[in-house]
Amino acid sequence: MTLRAGGAALAAIMLAAWSARAEPAASSFAGLAGWAAEDHAAAFAAFRETCGVAADPAMARPCRLARSAGRLNKAAARRFFEANFALDPGSGSGVLTAYFAPAYEARTRPDREFSAPVRPRPADLGAAPYAERAAIEARSAPDALAWMRPEDLFFLQVQGSGTLRFPDGRRVKALYAGANGQPYLAIGGPMRAQGLLPGEVSAQTIHAWLAAHRGPQAQAVMQLDRRYNFFRLAPDDGRPPSGSGHVPLPAGRALAVDPAFHPIGELLWIDADKPVLPGARPSYRRLAMTLDTGSAIKGPDRADLYLGQGDAAGEEAGLVHHRLRLYRLVPR
Repeated sequence: MTLRAGGAALAAIMLAAWSARAEPAASSFAGLAGWAAEDHAAAFAAFRETCGVAADPAMARPCRLARSAGRLNKAAARRFFEANFALDPGSGSGVLTAYFAPAYEARTRPDREFSAPVRPRPADLGAAPYAERAAIEARSAPDALAWMRPEDLFFLQVQGSGTLRFPDGRRVKALYAGANGQPYLAIGGPMRAQGLLPGEVSAQTIHAWLAAHRGPQAQAVMQLDRRYNFFRLAPDDGRPPSGSGHVPLPAGRALAVDPAFHPIGELLWIDADKPVLPGARPSYRRLAMTLDTGSAIKGPDRADLYLGQGDAAGEEAGLVHHRLRLYRLVPR
């Protein structure tokens, strides 16, 4: 998820400074920056489609009301949220990043360019930590599901799922099937510390460097992240990917969060501004649901916004690194 390869490393640097100058939280919907301009109808449609997965029993009533109401216009949807929820400000400032469902070229056989195997879940993968990335990559791959460019496979593993495109026009989904249990490391920080990325650190600059240095040099950098994800293939049905909540993720309305602080199906208002990366949108202010989790998303004030599928979503996601305040919408 994010192109967390760059975002998570910068998050630790920026969080302390942002927290120190955190602005007062709004205490009512009317006081929320961006609330009046929100597309409440779009938010309501996403809530209605996904609210059934909510872990909090108190969400059952507003979910039932939403599903019985049918489609609502912006004004009616705004009244629905204000009538059925109370605003609960979070504890402080955190970081918003973003992720997307990528589409990558793949091959059925390896060659010099497409040399990285998409590996299925090993039969001996258990609950205990498994071999690290370097050890796994040293193994032969007679059961490879497909072959990819190494840097593309690395980013697919960061995202967790995606679509593979083959030269004959066939498209399949690569879906998460398990991980080796090793800790995730965002490689952007070490790359910058080593002088490999002296300028901007973003998903795009990391991917470009890995592609330009494909081979032992790029492999050594990627192996700094010991975590390794395995996949399964499924037909491409054209539907959005599903997250930890096991429902299709609505683009721009789904969040990956830390489940230790946010249950699946929670309704949140995100107020994100002060972007780190040049070219980013100045702010993200909207209603979104907690429908996913991620190994790099830790803490109560950390969230990853799902932006959709394809290249445009990927370009935007790679630039999202904003100061974040989260507000819970608590059922009345």
